[in-house]
Amino acid sequence: MKSLTEFKLESPIQFVFSDIDDTLTNSGKLGPESYQSLWDLSQAGVKVIPITGRPAGWCEMIARFWPVDGVVRENGVFYFRYKNGKMERHFSDLKFNAVENQKKLAQIKDEILKEVPGSAVASDQFCRIADLAIDFCEDVPPLPKSQVDKIVHIFERHGATAKVSSIHVNGWFGNFDKLSCTKTYMKNEFGIDLNSQQSTCLFVGDSPNDEPMFKFFKNSFGVANIREFSDRLKHPPKFVSNFEGGLGFQEICQRISK
Repeated sequence: MKSLTEFKLESPIQFVFSDIDDTLTNSGKLGPESYQSLWDLSQAGVKVIPITGRPAGWCEMIARFWPVDGVVRENGVFYFRYKNGKMERHFSDLKFNAVENQKKLAQIKDEILKEVPGSAVASDQFCRIADLAIDFCEDVPPLPKSQVDKIVHIFERHGATAKVSSIHVNGWFGNFDKLSCTKTYMKNEFGIDLNSQQSTCLFVGDSPNDEPMFKFFKNSFGVANIREFSDRLKHPPKFVSNFEGGLGFQEICQRISK
């Protein structure tokens, strides 16, 4: 990971994709620095799209009230876009069956809570549609890495995909992730193929579930707290900020605006 000072802007940035928790936030709060940065980008004509593991219920509000152009949520199962006074929802998997999905996840949930003491179902689970979020440090005392790995293993032995964020392990059934849904969003909404057109885009993240984005984007950035996960990352971000969370996001936005 290179210092942010080494980043050279080759083309004006038109799209900023960003994680939310511990990327836009510090200690669980959305501060004025990062929120103002979102407004500054929007008012400069840059389209901002949060790419998050947070639930559908949260993202309905974010898409409607924040200065953003859409939200990829629950690690890529679908995206929301508030457009022309109407909320649009696009699923990555057109065959997705929420009822069947939740039955399978309920079994996994019971096993995790039994086998990993101290873990808990995330408080925002009630407004999720496609995934199961297991809290390992948001509202519970932080679990050791070995226990987080055990949660991942339980998901995977049931054939589910599991990704570690800074606060949760998210698990789901389906062949999608943050990157695949981001590509779908760009193709559907702007006719842009990210495989060949990404010089005007960048991504900012902070944890292992952002790894597909770090690997794909030439302009990939981590806020400073990404270093906590350096031993988990096969594909780290290309550049890293000096500051953590929302302050790091602000730092990155200032850098690309120069």
